[in-house]
Amino acid sequence: MGWSSVSAAVVPAADRFEWFREAVSGEVMPLSMTTEHAADFHADIAGMELGPVRMASFAYSPIVARRSAAHVRQGDPEDYQLTLVSGGSFRLSHLGRDELIAGDMVLADTSRPMATECVGADGPVRALVLQVPRAAVPLRPDRVDRLLARRIPARRGSGAILSDFLNTLVRQAPHCAEGELAGLGPVVLDLVGACLAHQLGALDEAPVDARARLTLERVLAFIEHNLGDPDLTPRLIAERHHLSLRALYALFEDRPESVAATVRRRRLERSHADLARRDLGDLGDLGDRSVPRAVQAVAARWGFSSHAAFSRAFRERYGITPSEHRAGAGAGAGAEVEADAADRAGAGADGQAVGVGQGTSVATGAA
Repeated sequence: MGWSSVSAAVVPAADRFEWFREAVSGEVMPLSMTTEHAADFHADIAGMELGPVRMASFAYSPIVARRSAAHVRQGDPEDYQLTLVSGGSFRLSHLGRDELIAGDMVLADTSRPMATECVGADGPVRALVLQVPRAAVPLRPDRVDRLLARRIPARRGSGAILSDFLNTLVRQAPHCAEGELAGLGPVVLDLVGACLAHQLGALDEAPVDARARLTLERVLAFIEHNLGDPDLTPRLIAERHHLSLRALYALFEDRPESVAATVRRRRLERSHADLARRDLGDLGDLGDRSVPRAVQAVAARWGFSSHAAFSRAFRERYGITPSEHRAGAGAGAGAEVEADAADRAGAGADGQAVGVGQGTSVATGAA
């Protein structure tokens, strides 16, 4: 199954909470659910299958949910459930532990009773939920038990890498084919395994592939945040990540491009996007500068120390020079401005004619 989404708005307002309860109980796992917002309940659900992993995105009015031992006997997917809370707060009571989560992640075992209380702040509760088969997690169950109902930071370290990947996956899933999504399952499993192992202080227990995936994601994030540094070379990247050059190159062996090519492509893509913008306000008054000066400023911004090298690389990738691209974008913006002005002029003329007619009509009626 590829990406799919549905909203409680498809059913009458009085039935929306019951619709949501049945959807979660049927598609995720059996549980009971209550809410103080049954009369005005809101819920949006989206989901996808990533090979053996299932992922769902939820936005819903505050609820209280309970999964008892009877519910477990009724139906158990035998999963670890990893929840990333991006809006509101999520309180999990599980194995005698109680943890309040807002902006971070928390892990639960579907084979054991649990209770959750979800509270919205200024809007609905928003959460991403991963259902990962327990057998697919490359860590001993007794080790994973130590992480259940414990906050897993999602804003730094391996947790941030995992959460950023999941958020990107949700944004891009509607544009992916079913086969593409299924192929991402091993990536998700690697990142989850590495993140959990890191939380346990046992990264060495994670499979080699999982550790390599985590390191690669760190390297890619570092590249993305340092594209403007003209000294961003493979050697610098390797040193910052305590890798040899050989180990860094090995991380990119199965990718379609080398580390240097990745840096060059992302710099060119950023430059291409900047040069197409009408307003380059974050580069000072660049919008009022000449095309050549704009090109030089953008090249410098994204780490190109040589204008000639930038122009040559840009033309090789896009088939035109940076100046031609910038000039074309400016011409397009000018044409749109002229069209907008013509539209406003036409609307103004029509408005005046209508206004006169209405004025005459009113005057006649008053008479």
